[in-house]
Order: sequence, then C-alpha cells, then structure tokens
Amino acid sequence: MTRFDPRGRVNRALLVGVSTYDFTEPPHGVPGDLPAVKHNLDRLRDTLARGGVFAADQITVERSPSLDDFDRALRTAAEEAEGLLLLYFAGHGAIPSAGDELFLQMRNASVIAGGHAVFPGAEMFTTVLTWLASSPAERIVVILDCCFAGNAAWIWEHFRDKRRVLLLMSVQANHRTDAGDGGTPTPFTGELLHLLDAPGELGFRDVSDALRKRMTEGRHETLRKEPWTPQSRAEHDEDVLLSAREGVRLTRPGPGVVRPPQQPPHVPPGGPLTARLRRLPGVLRAARRLAWTTVLLSLTATGLGVYGLIGLVGGSADCAPPLELRVLTDPDLEATVGAAADAYLTSEANTTGDGCRRSGITVYSAGSADAVTALRRESAAWHEPRDEDLNPQRDIGPQPDVWIPASRADVARVTTGQDTDALARLEPDDRALAYSPIVLAVPAKLAATSLDERVGGPLTGMLDALRERHEDAEVRRPDPEFADAALLATIGLYGTGADPGRVEQQLAPPGPPSPTAADLLCALPDDDAVDHRTAALVPEFLMKSGVGCDRTTRSPRTAQYPGDVPGLEPVFVRVRWEGADRDRAARDEAAEDFRAWLAGEGGRAAFGAAGFRAATGDRALLEPDEAAEGILPAPSLLIESAGRDAMETALRKYRDARGPGRVLFLLDSSGSMAGLWQGPSGGPGLLKQSLDGLGGRDEYGVWAVAETEDRSYETLLPFGPHSRRSAEAAIDAGARVRDAEADPYAALVAALDDMAERGADDDRPQLIVHITDDEDTGRLTGARLDDLLSRARLTNVPITMVSLANGGCAAGKPDALIAVASGGRCLDADDELGTGLSAEVARTGTGEQ
Repeated sequence: MTRFDPRGRVNRALLVGVSTYDFTEPPHGVPGDLPAVKHNLDRLRDTLARGGVFAADQITVERSPSLDDFDRALRTAAEEAEGLLLLYFAGHGAIPSAGDELFLQMRNASVIAGGHAVFPGAEMFTTVLTWLASSPAERIVVILDCCFAGNAAWIWEHFRDKRRVLLLMSVQANHRTDAGDGGTPTPFTGELLHLLDAPGELGFRDVSDALRKRMTEGRHETLRKEPWTPQSRAEHDEDVLLSAREGVRLTRPGPGVVRPPQQPPHVPPGGPLTARLRRLPGVLRAARRLAWTTVLLSLTATGLGVYGLIGLVGGSADCAPPLELRVLTDPDLEATVGAAADAYLTSEANTTGDGCRRSGITVYSAGSADAVTALRRESAAWHEPRDEDLNPQRDIGPQPDVWIPASRADVARVTTGQDTDALARLEPDDRALAYSPIVLAVPAKLAATSLDERVGGPLTGMLDALRERHEDAEVRRPDPEFADAALLATIGLYGTGADPGRVEQQLAPPGPPSPTAADLLCALPDDDAVDHRTAALVPEFLMKSGVGCDRTTRSPRTAQYPGDVPGLEPVFVRVRWEGADRDRAARDEAAEDFRAWLAGEGGRAAFGAAGFRAATGDRALLEPDEAAEGILPAPSLLIESAGRDAMETALRKYRDARGPGRVLFLLDSSGSMAGLWQGPSGGPGLLKQSLDGLGGRDEYGVWAVAETEDRSYETLLPFGPHSRRSAEAAIDAGARVRDAEADPYAALVAALDDMAERGADDDRPQLIVHITDDEDTGRLTGARLDDLLSRARLTNVPITMVSLANGGCAAGKPDALIAVASGGRCLDADDELGTGLSAEVARTGTGEQ
C-alpha cells in the first residue's frame, strides 16, 4: 500500500457545518439546531492548519450555508484543488424510505414526507461525489458527521469514479446519533480532533481505525441503543496523509521554495471529453439548469488539463467545431458503447481529408425503465420541462439523437402505447449490433460440472441445484428497473409460476440492489466469504471486460447458461425530434455514419473486445481467441429474443414484489414467556426493533398468541399501515403475559389463511413472524405438524420462526421444519436475534422514512 503525501501541493479543505436551520417547526422542519457544530468548525480549522498538510489559506469554512451557497463553495474547492481535496460536513442527514440515497441538509432544508422530492434544501450525496470527482485533485477525502452517515457507503460503492475518493462516516447506516450538549464538539468530531492533534504522521487509515476503536472503548451508543461504530470506505491500496505535526507549518511558497513534482490533473482515459461526459449522471447534467454548451466549455476549462480545445475538435486550428451526437444507452452497455465511440472519433470514417473531426459524440446512460417511459409518454416534457416533478432533461439527460437499448423489445415497449402527440419518433435497425447471453456466474467451487447441468435448463432449476450443492449459497441480481440485463434475468426467475415475492426475498440482502451488473460483480469481493458463496445473474460479456474494480483477488467464476432467459441484443435506434429541423441533414449524416461504423468492422472490434458474440447465426464469440475463463465458446444458446409483453410483465411483478410489504407478527404471550418478556432481547423488544424495516406504506399487525375461550390469539395491533410511534405505543399498552397456554398450530394456520386472502390479488411481499419460547412445541407434532407444513408449502408466505430458546432451530425441530417448508428462516438464541429478525423484516418492508 502506498500513502499519498499531499504536502507542498495545491490542497483545499472545505469545512461545512450547519448549526442553525431556518425551518425547525413541524410539520416540515428539521429536528432542530445543532449548536455543537459551531465548535466543530472552529476546532477543526485550527487543527488542520497546525497539521502540516493544509496551509491556513487553503482552508475554507462555510457556517450554516444555504444549498446554493454550499454548491458554490463545493464547486470552487473542487476546481482549485490539485493535490488533496478534503470535504467535511457536519449537520443533519436524512434518507428516503429506501435508504438508497443520503441527503445533506443545509440551512434552508425542510422535509416533505411522502412527496416526490422529500428533502428540499438538501444536497444528494451522489451529486456531491460527482462534483468532487470532476476536480483535478489527485486524492479526495470526505468526512461526514451526521445522522445516517453510513448510508453514504452504498453510494460510494456504486460510484464509478471512486478510485481517488476516501470516505469516513461518523456512524453506521440507518442510525441516528446524539449531537452532544452544545458546549463542546459533537462526539465523533471530538474524537477526530483528538487524533489529528497528536504529533507525528497520520494517514486516513490510521484515523479511521483509531476512531472505531476509541468510539467503541468510549461505549458511545446510537439513538437505537446500539454500539456507535464509525465506518470508512477506500480502495484496498489507497491511503492519504492527513496530518504531520512534526513537520513545519506550510505557508505559500516564497522565493527559493521548491515544490515537490506534481502529477498532471486527473483525466479519465479513453477520449478525455467523451469519457468525462460519459461519467456525468443525468441528475448533474440538468439539475443545475446548465445548457450543454456551458457544460462543455466548463469541462474544457477546468477538467481537461493539458488538453486544449483545438486538440479535441480537430487536427488544426482551421477545423470548425464538429456537430455533437448525443447517444443514450443502457447502463450495462455504457462502457462498451463509450469505448466504441472513442474509437470512432479518431477513425478514418470520422476524419475529413483535412484531418478534422466530422462529428463528436456524447455517450451517457440512464435507467432502462426510465428511458422507455420517457420516450413513450414524456417526450413533450423532455423537449420542454414544465414541472419540477417531471423533468427528463434532469433525470435522464439531453434529448438523444441515438438510443442504443440492450434489447430490441425496448423499442416495442416504447412504440406500443406511445402518446399520439409524442415528439420523439424511433427508427430502429433491423439487426442487433451484437449479442450476449445472461448467465449465472457461479463461484467455480460451487458450479455445476457436467455440460447438461451448465447449459439449457430452466433458471429456477439451476438455482435449486446450486442451493442443494451448498446450503449457504446466495444468488444476486442487479436492479431490473435500471438495466435490461437484470430484467431479462427476472423473466427466467418468474417464468415457471414462481411467486415473485418469495423470489425477491431469496435473491438479495436488505437494502437496494446493485444498479448494474458490473457494480454487482465489483461489490461482491468486498467480503471474501460472500464472494465465495454467491452466484450472480449477469451478462456473459462482463466475465471478460466489465469488471474494472482493481481487486487483487476475487472468486473465479463459471458461467451456466439458462435456457429460458433471453440475452442482450443492443440495437441502434435513430431518434428524431419534432421541430428539430435546423441541422437535420448534417445530423442525419452524422448518425448514419456512426451507425454504419458500429454495424461494420469497427463496431465488431469494439464489441468483440468487450466479450460480446455475433448477433446472428450460431452467435459465436467475436474474439474467440481471447475468451474469458469460465465461459463456454459454443454453448447451445437461446435463439428467441425477448418479447415486449414478457419484459413488461416481469417489470410489473418486480415492482409489486418490491413494493409495500405485509407482515403479521405472532407474539407468544403464554405464561411461560414471563421470564423472556422484558428488555430489548425480550419478545416485545425484539418485535419493536424489527419495525425499523417497515415504512409508512407497509401494512402489518400483531397477534398475541395465547388461548382464550374460543380462539388461539387476540389482536394486539390491527392489520394496516402504522407510524412507528403509534405501533410501539399499541404494543407497550397491550402486550402482556397471559395466564394461559399457546397453541402455535392454530395460530399459524389462522395466520396463513389470513395472509393468503390478503395477497390473493397482487404480488406484494408478505411475511409471518412467530416469536416464541418453544414451550408449547409439543402441540406441533404428528398430524398437526404435517398439516401445517403442507399448508405452508401451498400458501407461499414465508414464516420466520424466532425461538428464544437455545437449539430451537436444530435440524428436525418444528421451528426449522416450518421455516424450510414456507421458504422462510429460523432464528434461535444461538443467533443474533435482533439483527437477524430486523434483516428479515427489512427484506419485506420498505423501511422507515
């Protein structure tokens, strides 16, 4: 590992602390002011200035800025930094119900629960990362001291330009923290200051490791009464010097002072302008209301270093700026299409006799479902946004001249049901550009060995066989809303009458799925144990080209080829916009030239280098001599293309299955539970902890299981949507131990019947949770147990059995048998019950807001 030493370079530290908020009153205010943050800024500024890395005039302090002021300060710091760029934020943090984004709330922040934009006056951490990554700085360090800071980890892990970014977060994901008494710095920053004030050299990893240790030894707790554990993220071989108190405090270099040699500003490889544009997400491209001309000039001025404008547009100063084609593609195809565009830009096909470029190309991607919807129903809003909530220019990007979806079925999805007054008209090619099957990429030690098992069988059969070979095997698939490859895999997952809710519960851990297949394959090696036991549903070509995450080790994988999953078939689609007549002829010519190059040897080479197959015939590898390990050169591949209806149906079922969930809790309230009732590890305490995984749109209820005169349970919380506060109040008020026995058979049968009726008309995820001391398992034997297991298999509602007894989930015990039969999970006193139950409920629910 090498440690980057920024001393003597042009460094910048931006310290942002929001101690005062404009809106703190209900219903839309933030929780309150944070007086401790004032002390954070003063102390951290002085500490950094003494640390030997930042000169005093390289440190900027922003006290309670508005969102606009924060954005301006962030852009300035990003533009000026050449060595180390450090961003520190202290203030309120907020997350949406899905937990897949972190919002940093500035002085003018407010909260509109349930709205489309729930956090006005706050900046998305994704956008912050994007601005930071546009900087020429060689390394970037981000320090977050706010509630939910740990939710930034997922965003960092899925950010494509994260190599230079090191992230330190004050607390683990989904946890709130106490800001302190207001007279001293916040607890996290207080510990950070103590470390940075020590003599000697301290790097990012020294600080992050020591912080975790100090916070643990200090017995700090989050507001959920769990250990407060700071988090960090950095690539495995990255470190940065943050403090060197033994050195001399730096000032501006005077006469005779020699700076250390500096590296050129960071420029993405493979065509600087096109590559930089390719990395800008839609939210940045249009949310700032910048015209694309302004963006291009800004990138040329601040982000391209030694590359001049003339060098980008042609071979001499006499070359006129070329017409720029806008190419929208599927996220899984962006790297391949981008590489093809880079090759085309410098090819003879795109060069005049005078050595000038005929055209330029901007390649960008957007979620496939969003792109289909925008072209089908939102072309007018794309042309001229009139509503803050409906703005494809912001959410997707500029109006494309060319669209390259990953499946030809996407074109039919747009044209069938397209608005009669649509402003976008599609002209697709008849043939796909290339082909890549969707494979089950299995760790080599767990993969099927015979050819019959590897090729042609149904996907669900392959998954069943995998789980039989290894009981802890997991399967993951990216987000079907975001990339076509994941949606095509979902067709196979749902295609044999499987219950979508159960499929989704089995596929992924709590939290949002990886957006793309490459992101998924990059994330798995973060945990060796997970990497070695987890199969991934991904396009075959990524086994060769798509994983550029710079891991030193990863589990080798073997491709299995399901026979009921259509493959990727990227197709060139010319998009014509009504009223776009000014340069129609030139734009048509540029688009046709690019299409012809992509369909010819140039495109064949680009797709072949990425690992694709031919689009026709026996679909042989385009570069067979450089095939990736673990794939079959000539498997018997599915010839049938994806259908429009199949993709639409799979997407609808996925949305239902990932939508609001239903959970029915059965709380054993019989007399034997008296000794297991109180505290966070008691029955009611465990139940209340798991409510974190349920949001305002989820429906749930609680039954107290103890026999009365005529039934096996009493309703403690009626089934329906609840706020966390009202649910806990009902449990606290009504949960009590009854002087009676429990009949788990009768209660579980009634629960299965109830949930079957509720889920008869949709695919929403459902779950039954039974919390018990197992004192009455004697009533779950013989014919009663057989009947319950049969009902559980037929009903398709998973049951999580939570046994407060040791060994309650041992093989052959009723709890274990019920969990297996229903497709659920069994937890007992030998497990981490609170964590395990919360995870199971979170798989079903949408999470708290």
